[in-house]
Amino acid sequence: MIKQKLMLVALLLSSAAAARTPMQFDSNTSLLEAKQAAGEITSEQIVRDYLSKIAAVDDSGPKLNAVIATFPDAIEQARKLDAERAQGRVRSPLHGIPVLVKDNIEVAGPVATTAGSLALKDNINIHDAPIIARLREAGAVILGKTNLSEWANIRSSDSTSGWSAVGGLTRNPHILDRNTCGSSAGSGAAAAADLAPLTIGTETDGSIVCPSSINGIVGFKPTVGLVSRSRIIPISHSQDTAGPMTKSVREAALMLTVMAGSDPADPATAEADNKRTNYSEYLRREALQGMRLGVMRDRVGNNAKIKAQFDAALEKMKAAGAEIVEIADTRKGLDGLGEAEFEILMTEFKAGLNAYLAKAPSSVKTRTLAEVIAFNKAEAGELRWFGQDLFDLAQSKGGLDDPKYLEAVAKAKRLAGPEGIDRLLRENDVQLLVAPTAGTAWKSDLVNGDQYAGPSASQLPAVAGYPHLTVPMSAIEGLPIGISFIGTAWDDARVLGAGYAFEQATYARIDPAFKQSIEMTQP
Repeated sequence: MIKQKLMLVALLLSSAAAARTPMQFDSNTSLLEAKQAAGEITSEQIVRDYLSKIAAVDDSGPKLNAVIATFPDAIEQARKLDAERAQGRVRSPLHGIPVLVKDNIEVAGPVATTAGSLALKDNINIHDAPIIARLREAGAVILGKTNLSEWANIRSSDSTSGWSAVGGLTRNPHILDRNTCGSSAGSGAAAAADLAPLTIGTETDGSIVCPSSINGIVGFKPTVGLVSRSRIIPISHSQDTAGPMTKSVREAALMLTVMAGSDPADPATAEADNKRTNYSEYLRREALQGMRLGVMRDRVGNNAKIKAQFDAALEKMKAAGAEIVEIADTRKGLDGLGEAEFEILMTEFKAGLNAYLAKAPSSVKTRTLAEVIAFNKAEAGELRWFGQDLFDLAQSKGGLDDPKYLEAVAKAKRLAGPEGIDRLLRENDVQLLVAPTAGTAWKSDLVNGDQYAGPSASQLPAVAGYPHLTVPMSAIEGLPIGISFIGTAWDDARVLGAGYAFEQATYARIDPAFKQSIEMTQP
């Protein structure tokens, strides 16, 4: 029976794996749009195909648990868009293309926005988040919600990434007993397994780029303020942002073009309209020619295989015309950054969540962080695998006027931005910084929690609020590894352009194998 199900999975995914043309690799979305334009397929057929894939891969077969719910009106959305196309109206390159949305982003009912928590199982919203409204205006079909590390992985220091009380444990489609990283675990796994052409994640520190790297896809964390954060369950208004998680850089650029823009309810986006652009126009195969890239050598880690793969990637960038500049010490002068970031996250989470819950629908009975803590203690399904020590710590914090918090904000932004990324770019005369995004996926372990030991490139751009792109670089024993491109504030277009040129020079993305484990496949 298992063999038959895996054969069905292989059949459903064959269009992505067989005889891949440059266009297919560049953007499955572009291929689907071209087929719609030629009358070879309709949006309704596309949506039905992806719902079938979700049933075969996520609900049964490998059972990834990447998708929490699908929207019952998805087919009706597609039919309306097909009618528009028949009348000559095509809204954008995303017209009729399905999107899966991380389940901390509000989408107008009837599916709840839960952040994976049973405390929000009745959080059914009547409004779309602005980024969802923009996608709808562009003709995208909102297909469903993806699983996540519960509360975006801010509940416990001993959590297992990819687990939520609502969605269970998301499994890595490459090796099923391996982790998906967090918190946008479901979006990463769903994109890799081709459960939708496009997915959305959110990041505070690493929650887009880590699951993208570990699941072998493209993930883009834009400059904070380029994309609205309204109607998204918050952790930190200083660092939170939504972003695209896709199979290709072109698809990420197409999504960002639609999602970007100011929001009256989100002051951080005041500059966003001035920075909006068609990001796909910056995607050129020769974008690396003459570009100076700074290698964050002290953030490569000690894994010899990752080092070798990263050095091979640098050689390919040299061959594409880039100039590689080694930076031995990227941590100089950054003492105290981690402590300052943690103080910010704890303080802003309490304030942000209390503000969010106060405006939640009346059906949501937990109206403060303190009430969520009490709910978890009373709900057997919440605290079985790990506790809520971070919730307790956040609850003990003062308000946004606390001097300790204000000092941490000033320190963190200065260290990560002007004295961090900006200094490294300036002193080394480079346009972007590069490093391995993360290590390989570890085994999921609900009893002992995450066992991550690999490198990480996420902190500096996360705290500074600067753009960070990860692109598939290689794989070790079938486990993907991504490479990071990091720039200064509002340099999103250059970051995407460099990542695209690398992608086109390497074609390093691999399709999931859905293996049970590495050990079971060894001779």
